Amino acid sequence: MQNQTKITDIKGSFELRNGVQMPYLGLGTYQSDNDQEVVNAIKSAIKIGYRHIDTAAVYKNEEGVGKGIIESGIDRSELFLVSKVWNDDQGYDETLKAFDESLARLGVDYLDLYLIHWPVSGKYKETWKALEYLYAQKKIKAIGVSNFLQHHLEDLLKDCEIVPMVNQMEFHPYLVQQELIDYCNVNGIQYESWSPFMQGKVFELDICDDLAKKYNKSVAQIILRWNLQKCVVAIPKSVHENRIASNADIFDFELSDEDIAFLDGLETGERTGPDPDNFNF
Repeated sequence: MQNQTKITDIKGSFELRNGVQMPYLGLGTYQSDNDQEVVNAIKSAIKIGYRHIDTAAVYKNEEGVGKGIIESGIDRSELFLVSKVWNDDQGYDETLKAFDESLARLGVDYLDLYLIHWPVSGKYKETWKALEYLYAQKKIKAIGVSNFLQHHLEDLLKDCEIVPMVNQMEFHPYLVQQELIDYCNVNGIQYESWSPFMQGKVFELDICDDLAKKYNKSVAQIILRWNLQKCVVAIPKSVHENRIASNADIFDFELSDEDIAFLDGLETGERTGPDPDNFNF
């Protein structure tokens, strides 16, 4: 099941399996400081038109994100707000407590999406049961996972009542993982990318410069457009208003099928972040 949504504008969305609309372009806040930096980034993004904000407990900036939302003046109902339960807080009761703490820091009474941040062995199934409970209580509009490889998903699907609606993964031209994308599509799991710019390394690839010249766009805009045309939700992080605006200027062109295939073909399996099969935090 692959989303067939047309990529139209910054407020466009992909429909999750339960009918919830998830804006396909959002603002990431990883490594944004929990002070005026993240407050200003949120306000700038909302002013530009972003309606999807992604944070996590471990980012230590949920208070700033919440403050930015309040200061933006936008109605909470217009936003798609995402957070994640950290590894130390996994387990059933621990997750329920961590969720309440995230809500308190953000200053909201529900989340649009809550994710298990990493597949902590021996804990993620109990954590998922807590997410299912919170979803049933209507405290979350959608639930999902992050950094789950296919075998993690298969293991979770053996026992879960609700199939995850989203899987947020490291995704960029060197780490496409098309088989995992296909598996998620078949199971109605929306794929989402983190680190779409390979922590800046993508800007060092001369090969992407050719596409940037061809379309008269920046390398960042080419990569984000590639994400969206592959029906992958993108949440590029920036705290600079001009870059936040530039990252959203991707709706006046379309990559050809050949150029999408070219970017797909750059796959090397190289990660810029931790391996979901080998992390110790």
